Amino acid sequence: MTKNEFLAFLETNQLPEPILVEQPANGGLDVHTHDFVVNAFVLEGEIRISCNGVETLYEVGDVFHLEHKEPHSESYGPLGVKYLVSRKSI
Repeated sequence: MTKNEFLAFLETNQLPEPILVEQPANGGLDVHTHDFVVNAFVLEGEIRISCNGVETLYEVGDVFHLEHKEPHSESYGPLGVKYLVSRKSI
């Protein structure tokens, strides 16, 4: 997916404007949840997200989705990660 396709997806689905998130190289977050639904597009670097014991790697051009209050952990690659994220409150 391209950035423009992601932005069009957000608009078509009436999702909030995205914000830019930057996370540090080799960083991460332990298991946590969010009070919103996440739709994100990776611009630079990589992020690994683990949900229900399944770890998935997302790289440039990939989109990831997390449900409201979905428990997950995150780890960031050697270059960190930058992504656009739309957060829809429930």
